[in-house]
Amino acid sequence: MCGLTGEFRFDNRPADLAAVGLMCDAMVSRGPDDSGAYAHGSLALGHRRLSIIDLSPYGHQPMIDAELGLTVIFNGCIYNYRELRDELRGHGYRFFSTSDTEVIAKAYHRWGEDFVDHLIGMFALAIHERDTGRLVLARDRLGIKPLYLAETPDRLRFASTLPALVRAGDVDTSIDPVALHHYLSWHAVVPAPHTILSGVRKLPPATVRVVEPDGASRERVYWDPAFTRDPAKAGWSATDWEEAVLESVRVAVRRRLVADVPVGVLLSGGLDSSLVVGLLAQEGQTGLNTFSIGFDAVSGEEGDEFKYSDVVAREFGTEHHRIRVGADLLPSLGDAVAAMSEPMVSHDAVAFYLLSKEVSRHVKVVQSGQGADEVFAGYHWYPPLAGVGRDDAVATYAKAFFDRDHAGMAEVVAPEHLAGGPVSLDFVREHFTRDGAETAVDAALRLDTQIMLTDDPVKRVDNMTMAWGLEARVPFLDHELVELAAQCPPELKLAQEGKGVLKEAARRVIPHEVIDRPKGYFPVPALKYLQGPYLELVEDALHSAAARDRGLFRPEYVDRLRTEPNADLTPLRGNRLWQLGLLELWLQTHLPGGGAVGVPGRDVPR
Repeated sequence: MCGLTGEFRFDNRPADLAAVGLMCDAMVSRGPDDSGAYAHGSLALGHRRLSIIDLSPYGHQPMIDAELGLTVIFNGCIYNYRELRDELRGHGYRFFSTSDTEVIAKAYHRWGEDFVDHLIGMFALAIHERDTGRLVLARDRLGIKPLYLAETPDRLRFASTLPALVRAGDVDTSIDPVALHHYLSWHAVVPAPHTILSGVRKLPPATVRVVEPDGASRERVYWDPAFTRDPAKAGWSATDWEEAVLESVRVAVRRRLVADVPVGVLLSGGLDSSLVVGLLAQEGQTGLNTFSIGFDAVSGEEGDEFKYSDVVAREFGTEHHRIRVGADLLPSLGDAVAAMSEPMVSHDAVAFYLLSKEVSRHVKVVQSGQGADEVFAGYHWYPPLAGVGRDDAVATYAKAFFDRDHAGMAEVVAPEHLAGGPVSLDFVREHFTRDGAETAVDAALRLDTQIMLTDDPVKRVDNMTMAWGLEARVPFLDHELVELAAQCPPELKLAQEGKGVLKEAARRVIPHEVIDRPKGYFPVPALKYLQGPYLELVEDALHSAAARDRGLFRPEYVDRLRTEPNADLTPLRGNRLWQLGLLELWLQTHLPGGGAVGVPGRDVPR
């Protein structure tokens, strides 16, 4: 895992290597082990390296393959790189390193733009062709690795984080009304290509973008699994599905052991991470480091699940680390916001930040259980969709999932920042009515797996682990596992209050008490029930000069929330005042001068 960046000019001027350097400097935590830069006329590339595979200098990036005329920068991990290297050797290619980066270069030379179809892993990458001047950008199928873009008629800049682009300057930092509508509809999810800033976009998952030297470009979506039943599996029994799912998870976990450093596990105590630990134990892993975090209770709500993670740690004899955080999160809260590439309202963000800080002292790579709820129907909004027709499905989904409708949005957002219509509802309706999903449950799972998951829990895990130079791998987002789960009959996934097929598969591996338990979350009670210094922090942000100048929210709505800050939680148990305050805290942290200008304009570097 690393941080990559670049500038590609279309006006015959040399690329700004100084701007690339500023962007690299903003991503030191993503790649603390090494740095590199490359310039070739209108193109400049920069890279910060976290050394996981091929720790030698031969794995240095940008990686220049003079024989092929290609230069590559890459963030992520290709889990099948050894198999691909053997295959490419059979085609006559010679290798000078043992890195997965070099495999990407050879794969691109061999298969062209279809090289992505051969990659199993998580990745965001850029490839430059020396002879044509062409630039190729690509992102993995589930969007596990980020890639942000800032484009003008004269040039394209790209980076692994949004703040890195802002650091280089010349970015329109006005608020995107569509993104703001999504943020306030879906607890901070902003689907690609939008970001909260008008001048920054992100490459969508499963997308290859080819950019020519004159600025002409094209994009291609290379993966879009069908959420329909496979006729070849029509005769499968429930047991057949359980065995197939377990084997697919096993393969996914095994793949994510590929590293030249030890691999640990973030163990929440839930089904998903516990199954990862159990399967690793079955793979012969001994002395496995596992990590759990807990917070002090607030308003009677528990802040840890140690009793469940302890069961798993004892069962499999792991080197278990309990991390307890006291009542005072304030010293770390600002740092967690600074680590966010985009504003993230979920309490999990702060939890993962603090967890990653401790984990990074022990290992450089961890596996995590994120994604299983979206892939195997573990959330409460899926069962109501069973048997619902397409005409009613969108309303059913919105009632359970949306924080507010468009009318509610008009009560919150100042008129000049309000999108012209119910853009978030329209977005969901378009996805629900698109071909390739057999039932309403299938449509919701496709939306959550390909959109909501990418821009909430996956982004959160990437940002917070990389803030400490820690690589997080998510086996439940192995694309072959996702394809299998998409074909699985919804009733098998909805059974047992959700994730039924996965629960039955897991009974072959982990203790039943971890499976047959109330569904847990990753609570940070102090941020759910705002009081004391946390409430003061949010109020100060929303009443600062920068917030008044920006004018995003109606003052009367903010004042109403202040009178009873914990009385009206969102359908997903989020604090509405925290949702607004977090956005302001993020803007004031990442924009020059606190981002006090609320109109379109270009900022200069800090």
